[in-house]
Amino acid sequence: MQYKAIIFDLDGVLVFTDKYHYLAWKKLADKLGIEFTERDNDRLRGVSREESLDIILEKYHGEPISPEKKKEYLEEKNNIYRESLSEMTGKDVSSEVRQTLKKLKEAGYRLAIGSSSKNTAYILERCELTDAFEVVSDGTMITRSKPDPEVFLKAAELLSENPSDCLVVEDADAGVTAAHAAGMDVAAIGTATASGRADYDLDKFEDLYDVLEG
Repeated sequence: MQYKAIIFDLDGVLVFTDKYHYLAWKKLADKLGIEFTERDNDRLRGVSREESLDIILEKYHGEPISPEKKKEYLEEKNNIYRESLSEMTGKDVSSEVRQTLKKLKEAGYRLAIGSSSKNTAYILERCELTDAFEVVSDGTMITRSKPDPEVFLKAAELLSENPSDCLVVEDADAGVTAAHAAGMDVAAIGTATASGRADYDLDKFEDLYDVLEG
């Protein structure tokens, strides 16, 4: 096999929580008198919670916000988000994703998560995906979010695999940059295919198995 391990981004690849993020950020933005649209939300894909708040605050024209207040806002947003995530179930993962993961594991690939989200473990639990992955590298383990390669390098470290033996599956351009910076090839899906920078472009998730197995 060309690759020994497959490292998956979570949101936008395996599950879709964009609407929950958007509604949580919008509620906070409304409180601060900031216009926040779904197009604005697209800029937050693949970046950390702290960086997301800074992007939203670009449109803020009120009194200066202290670092302590920013932390309060981040906690408030996350509480709103986590409350909405409690509605997720195993039905939020498509049969296509589950079957493809099963086939990849049966073919001998080691499967891991590489996500900047600090809610990764909770989402995996809610969606009944925890057992599908050998290791999880997430936002609770890193200090630098994508496009920094830290989360993917941590996944390779947890797997005890060389980065060059790992393939990343990503839906965000920042994730493609991070994977390449980690010395890993990338299979892009969704909006990440637009840049043409990935090593493989997937029309649908199940194409990943065909790419790997020929």
